[in-house]
Amino acid sequence: MISSFFGKTKPINYIVLSVFLVLFYVLSSFFALDTGPISKEIPFKLLILFSLLLMVFAMGQMVRMEKVTDSNSYGMLFFVLLLGVFPHTYEQENIIFANFFILLAIWRLLSIKSIKNVKHKIFDASLLICIASLFYEWALAFLLIVFVVINVYDRKNFKNWLIPFMGVGTIFILVFAILRVSGSMDFLWDHYRFSLETISLSSLGNIGAKTLIYALLTLLAVFVVFLKMRKTGGGKLVQLRVVFLAFVLGLVIGWFAEEDSSVVLFTIFPAAVFMANYIESIRRTKLKEAILALCILVPIVLFGFHLNL
Repeated sequence: MISSFFGKTKPINYIVLSVFLVLFYVLSSFFALDTGPISKEIPFKLLILFSLLLMVFAMGQMVRMEKVTDSNSYGMLFFVLLLGVFPHTYEQENIIFANFFILLAIWRLLSIKSIKNVKHKIFDASLLICIASLFYEWALAFLLIVFVVINVYDRKNFKNWLIPFMGVGTIFILVFAILRVSGSMDFLWDHYRFSLETISLSSLGNIGAKTLIYALLTLLAVFVVFLKMRKTGGGKLVQLRVVFLAFVLGLVIGWFAEEDSSVVLFTIFPAAVFMANYIESIRRTKLKEAILALCILVPIVLFGFHLNL
């Protein structure tokens, strides 16, 4: 029943998942995490909720159009459930905005597979990543994916390698002009610090058991998906490698950046894609139903524990 319902992409799926996300966000933000006058926070919190909903809808369109999963709602389902597993991500507004633009950038990069308007798509992706970095400086690390995609699809054209720098330069010139006029030139020096945590074994304690288990389970899903895809073949292997690189970058940023574990949000989209592909690979209906039921139950239970803290 669960697999048949989320195995479709009808409007009812979007409505149900939106309701789940709204409940997660409202309960977490307005009850568990409320620390100030709620009347002043409501407009901004609604903007955050709107951004999260846009990410879910954008993901649904992306996986459908770029075919990184089959035509179903599993990817959106796992995206919403993982947001429920990590409700502390709702507190980091800048990372939410940054992740939204990173998601759009990855979409543009995945669409390069058609080998149409490659230069435009590279420029757009670079531009979006730079905009994301205005909210969270470490988002610039995702420019690495742009160069990887260029190397995969059209590395012989030298101009393609210069386009990301044009995107960076465009945003820099615009931001510099605005800051110059407003007299806020210190923003660039204060914002782009790229601070790092001290790398040591003791950093394991800062990750948290929940985040560590999540990362290991996702890597297990990645391994199974790539293993099965190598045996059966498929046209989305290259695209999934790009998505996996986004997941690895998200993990690296979360491990070393001087920030709390809210940066796990950068890994949620790639993780949802691989979890969706894993569910699709299960042929036994009863097993698929059981795993989906467990995947829905566990985030709800973890979210309940979070509210009681």
